[in-house]
Amino acid sequence: MRITVFGAAGNSGSRVVAEALSRGHEVTAVVRDAARFPALHPGATHRTGDAKNPSEVRELSADQDVVVNATRPSPGHEADHPAISRSLLAGLAGTGVRLLVIGGAGSLTVPGTEGVLAIDDTRYIPTAWRAIASASTAQYDAVRTTDTDVDWTYLSPAALFEPGVRTGEFRLFKDELPVAADGTSSISMEDLAVALLDEAESPTHSRTRFAVGY
Repeated sequence: MRITVFGAAGNSGSRVVAEALSRGHEVTAVVRDAARFPALHPGATHRTGDAKNPSEVRELSADQDVVVNATRPSPGHEADHPAISRSLLAGLAGTGVRLLVIGGAGSLTVPGTEGVLAIDDTRYIPTAWRAIASASTAQYDAVRTTDTDVDWTYLSPAALFEPGVRTGEFRLFKDELPVAADGTSSISMEDLAVALLDEAESPTHSRTRFAVGY
C-alpha cells in the first residue's frame, strides 16, 4: 500500500513508519519542518506539510491508500488535536483515502466502574496528563461527529503509552480501557504500530474506534 504519515518524526509516528516499511509498504513521511528530515526513516519519502491545512492534506494524500495521523500537540497547543482531525477529514473528503488516527485513552471506560471514563480516574490518567487527555477526547469527538464520507478508524492506546519493544502480542478492545490482570494499563508504541498496520492491511473497524493494550 501507499501510506502517508503525518507526525512522522514523533515517537509514535516514527514507529508507524518503521513498521509499515518493514511490511513492504511505500511510506510518505510528513513533518512540518524540513529540518526534521534527518530524524526520518531513510526508507521513506520525506515531505513537509501541515495537517491543519486541508489543501496540503489533499496534496500529500493524492494517490495514497491510507493516511495516518500520528501528530501530538505540544503543551499549550492541545486545541490543535481536534482541529487537525477536522482538517484531515476535510482534506480527504471525496478522495477514497482511508484515515487512521492515533488517539488517546481518556474517553475509554474503566472496566468495573459502571462507565467511569479513564480521564476521570487518576489511577490511569494522572492530573499531569489531563490536558492532553482532554484534547484527545475532543479529537475523538471531532472525528466521530463530523459528517464525512471518509472511511476513518480511531485507535486508542492503553493509558501508559511509551516507547518499548515490539512483541506482536496484545489485546484489542472497543470502548473499554485495556487493563491487565495486575491492574496496569499499557502498550508500547511499537506494538500499537503493529495493531495499526494490521488494521490498515485488514480493515475491521471502519468508521469506529478500537483500543489496544496488554
